Amino acid sequence: MASVSEILKELEVELGTKVLNISRIEGGVIVSIEPSALPRASLILVSKGARHRMMVASDDREWLGRFSLYYIFGIDREGQNIVIHLPLDPDNPVAPSVVDIVRAVDWYELEAKDLMGIEFEGRYPVPRLIMPDTWPEGVYPLRKDVSVEELRRLSEPWISERIKLEEVEEIVRIPIGPYHPALHEPEYFELYVRGEKVVGARYVGFMVHRGIEKLAERMKYDQVPFIAERICGICGFVHSTSYCQAAEAALGIEVPERAEFIRSIMLEVERIHSHLLWVGVALHLLGYDTGFMHVWRIRERIMRVAEMLSGSRKTYGLNVLGGVRRDFDRDRLEKAVREAEEIGKEFAELVKISIDVPQVRARLRGTGILSPGEARAFAVVGPTARGSGIDIDVRKDFPYAAYKRIKPRVPVYSEGDNLARTLVRVDEVFESIELLKHLADQIPSGSIRAELPPSFEPYRIGIGAVEAPRGEVIHMVITGRYTPYRWRVRAPTYQNLIAVPTMLRGVELADAALTIASIDPCFSCTDRAIVIDLRRGSVERIPLRKIVSRWRP
Repeated sequence: MASVSEILKELEVELGTKVLNISRIEGGVIVSIEPSALPRASLILVSKGARHRMMVASDDREWLGRFSLYYIFGIDREGQNIVIHLPLDPDNPVAPSVVDIVRAVDWYELEAKDLMGIEFEGRYPVPRLIMPDTWPEGVYPLRKDVSVEELRRLSEPWISERIKLEEVEEIVRIPIGPYHPALHEPEYFELYVRGEKVVGARYVGFMVHRGIEKLAERMKYDQVPFIAERICGICGFVHSTSYCQAAEAALGIEVPERAEFIRSIMLEVERIHSHLLWVGVALHLLGYDTGFMHVWRIRERIMRVAEMLSGSRKTYGLNVLGGVRRDFDRDRLEKAVREAEEIGKEFAELVKISIDVPQVRARLRGTGILSPGEARAFAVVGPTARGSGIDIDVRKDFPYAAYKRIKPRVPVYSEGDNLARTLVRVDEVFESIELLKHLADQIPSGSIRAELPPSFEPYRIGIGAVEAPRGEVIHMVITGRYTPYRWRVRAPTYQNLIAVPTMLRGVELADAALTIASIDPCFSCTDRAIVIDLRRGSVERIPLRKIVSRWRP
């Protein structure tokens, strides 16, 4: 992998006058180039080992009189970002597609078309990714001239049509979800099978797209962490932390060291309960419900630790701009560490009688394979990447919070199958318990929140990244004076889901549910699939739980 300085030098030499400007931000550089130079710039970055992390589309017409695209590439060994910035025509925003060079940008281009109205030349016909097919042409929700009120108004005609279809005089709208306690999150997979083997798959998502980025444009900086923490119902703290880090980097706010340790402690508590949840679900999908119940019994103990430290089992409400809202009591912190150690011992015993048994390993080994080359092409993150031999972890590659002082051990397996991804998570549970002990032992004294200025400098860019249980969460903030001008969120599932159809290809239908679950997806999901038998030409809608039950040992 080349260094940042080497890559910048080559970009300047190869692109010449098409490099418009180079400026520094915290944690990297922004290179503004002419749109036509994007394919060549992308090829240079990929060939030099840069990893694509995120792409952001922004309506900068109020700021710079144009639209912008920001392609964020990480130089992992230096913990630095190279951000390629494309200024686009305000009246006809068009950019070249680079999906053939950087496979991982596929969804980003589709999303920028749906939500911002940016066209991409040179790619196959662009289907809608987020907006429904019935959405009116020319209305792009994330443009600044489209209001929240207008978006609400556009939904009203569909309610009237629904009334006519139901042949009733009145329908009362009762919103159910996305937080309904009895529902799974909506997912939709089409599995194409020959006999009992999957030969292809397609995923359709974004059924509960909530417009959080749009809502934040009306919120004060310290209100955003509360909505950020509700992006994910399991690992919300990673999002509020990542948002805060992005805003703090953009605004030059220095967070007190004690607050950074408190954030890291809660992130590791969240990692433990998330991984335990996933291991339990995996055992359930394998038909081993006794193991599922025992894992969740153990998980209950770490949920109580979270409540003991923060006052809440989930959505802790700790993060604010510049630090945290509440301090930790020393006695409770020591008690939390003792409890975590007991959890580790109990979980180790359970691993011996569940994951290590031959029947379970036989179902996990050799299924859902994602090769290292495919993992790199899709730019997958977290246990999905580490299970395919890719040694990446934001905590060590782009250190933040207390990880600047305490480095985690990162488990990596090279097989790329469901077993490898399972073992990564099992190992990380034990490593997180060790990290909790070190963090509690080394937590410094001092304040927990920095003083904030009365107003903020607008149009500054900050990037925040956190290693969530599922992988790298990355947020980008462009500042306004009192509210975020643009806030972009990229959850790890967004990056990992692109690879699932590849992982499903060639697996037995009985192993499809576990393969989908192996990325630990958070897509607000309904356990429903369409199975299309190419031999018989039949189409059958089957709940995933029924697929699992049919082939249980």
